Amino acid sequence: MNRIFLVCHGATDAVRQARFPADEPLSRRPSALAGPARMDVLGRGPELRCAQTADALGWDATVDEALADLDHGSWRGRSLAEVEQTELLAWMTDPDAAPHGGEPVSGVLKRVADWLDRQGDVGRLGVVTSPAVIRAAILAALGAPASAFWRVDISPSTVTQLTGGPGRWTVRETGLPLE
Repeated sequence: MNRIFLVCHGATDAVRQARFPADEPLSRRPSALAGPARMDVLGRGPELRCAQTADALGWDATVDEALADLDHGSWRGRSLAEVEQTELLAWMTDPDAAPHGGEPVSGVLKRVADWLDRQGDVGRLGVVTSPAVIRAAILAALGAPASAFWRVDISPSTVTQLTGGPGRWTVRETGLPLE
């Protein structure tokens, strides 16, 4: 049986300050994390925070652009209060909206669903990525609508596990802490 362990990167200042992420480092660089053991394949998003989390896990993970965070465009590094509220509301209620010039939620949903469809005989796959990618994977596994995207909370330094294979992924567990 295939198992995908989706590890959410560690906390950043952006998360703590309610800012849209840029390519910032972890707030606190852990010397080591205890994550899922015995992986057959390791991957990660391209962001620095994903690289640092993978390093703390002792994983020599390959960068996979499909695991990149949702592109927040011109909102990168800005706080929620600094963003025009009508644009923010439009983005959070319309999955195809991208008033920030970045990627719409529908884009990350499709990208991650396509990535899951390519994960055939992976055995035990461990990846470090962002909350948006993990939310998208959960929605794909459940066949849930895009409107459910903001209803899934993914905390830093947690693991979500999917089992199965292309077209038949199951959410086994979510929110398990690494530390």
